[in-house]
Amino acid sequence: MNSDTVVYLAREAMFTVLLVSAPILISTLVIGLLISFFQAVTHLQEQTLTFVPKIVGVLAVIVLFGSWMLNVMLSYMSGLFININRYIQ
Repeated sequence: MNSDTVVYLAREAMFTVLLVSAPILISTLVIGLLISFFQAVTHLQEQTLTFVPKIVGVLAVIVLFGSWMLNVMLSYMSGLFININRYIQ
């Protein structure tokens, strides 16, 4: 295994992690911004107001995008296992 292969595998792993985590991160960012705006407008500073909608949002994103996320991870892993002979030479 040469350095080009290691760099390629690391790049593909990081891209897969970013691709799988993007829907969850984007949804929590949007929900957090909306709640922060709501709190600034209404002067409500309740701590649970920030956590509960984010948890609900993450669960909704997992329900909506879970099968796609699983397919991305499975295609990455199957690509690794199919090409393992080429990687270790």
